[in-house]
Amino acid sequence: MILRLAFGSLIARALTVGMTILAIALSVALFLGVEKVRTGAKASFADTISGTDLIVGARSGSVQLLLYSVFRIGNATNNLTWESYQDIAARPEVDWIVPISLGDSHRQFRVMGTTTAFFDRYKYRSGQSLAMSDGVVMSDLFDTVIGADVAATLGYKIGDPIVVAHGLASFTEHEDQPFRVSGILEKTGTPVDRTVIVSLKAIEAIHVDWKSGAKIPGKSTSVDVIRKMKLEPQAVTAALVGVKGRLQVFGLQRSINEYKQEPLLAILPGVALQELWQIVGIAEIALIGVSAMVVITALIGMMATIFSSLNERRREMAIFRAMGARPRVILGLLILEATLMAAIGAILGLALLYIGLFIAQPLVDSAFGLWLPIEAPSIRELWVLVGVIVASAIVSLVPALRAYRLSLADGMMVKI
Repeated sequence: MILRLAFGSLIARALTVGMTILAIALSVALFLGVEKVRTGAKASFADTISGTDLIVGARSGSVQLLLYSVFRIGNATNNLTWESYQDIAARPEVDWIVPISLGDSHRQFRVMGTTTAFFDRYKYRSGQSLAMSDGVVMSDLFDTVIGADVAATLGYKIGDPIVVAHGLASFTEHEDQPFRVSGILEKTGTPVDRTVIVSLKAIEAIHVDWKSGAKIPGKSTSVDVIRKMKLEPQAVTAALVGVKGRLQVFGLQRSINEYKQEPLLAILPGVALQELWQIVGIAEIALIGVSAMVVITALIGMMATIFSSLNERRREMAIFRAMGARPRVILGLLILEATLMAAIGAILGLALLYIGLFIAQPLVDSAFGLWLPIEAPSIRELWVLVGVIVASAIVSLVPALRAYRLSLADGMMVKI
């Protein structure tokens, strides 16, 4: 009976009720959307590199090493000498090792020197391998493979020339040794998309006539002569390491951190990512707080709507009282109406969230490399919906208490 009355009352005030439900739905969709973006960002960061047990570089901070070696953010304080790299590579615990050399750029995109093993060993999104959308892995000394964002932004195709600039913000270019695009990688949603990849020997080749960060005046070695050189690097920026057994990771990490020949640092990517998230945790909390305030605002708006409708419904309440309805019936009716509005709004908000995810997922992945998974609502999200419904029942108590306390005589004297 009371449920039928509640539905009838809501239908009678369809416009006002509909606007309130829409406000709740949008606030719920926003709150859950922020939660999806937050968890998606964490997952995307964690999936940027997988299958790598250790990252080795010059001793600095673990977050700093992670940022410049994986995310191409910032610069290394020092390099890892080639002798130390070879020493680590020769250790019995090491299954594979891939060197990384950073420092140059091409039109604000980072240039990374490495070996062809990078294309086999680098994994992302829980073990997914790099794949070519066009072309092949570099085979010539001056071949380069570019990420999807580099190709899309600069309009490069297979065979196009690329001139690498010395440093990150330098106007000095290696014009005498241009590269040729041999391959374009498929979109990965990782920093690889914004990277120009060349061979480790190529990095040495373009710096043959350079010393201490500047070109040697009057010296110009021909490409034919350079091709015949050994081109062994003196140092690399960092190295990705895979071990033969999981139990050997910590022992190898300790050995590298205690390396006597030079100060080195070996980090576990997952642990360093957790440290990174602790640093940005304040911003994360602030984002959740803002979205929570939107939900609270919608609930306050619902309470204000119920309050504003009380004057119009005082005769209705009085008739219920005159027909013998107890105060708790009036109280229950208004609380039930608010609960129904919140429940419909919460369900509608969940539907809007998934519609938005279906539309935004490919766009966000393409633009920002952020993968938003479309999965069944988690327990946490269901508790959010329950919390919104319970909170709506609580905030409706204030206008409900006022309604059933209105006197019968006062209600009967209200003019239609």
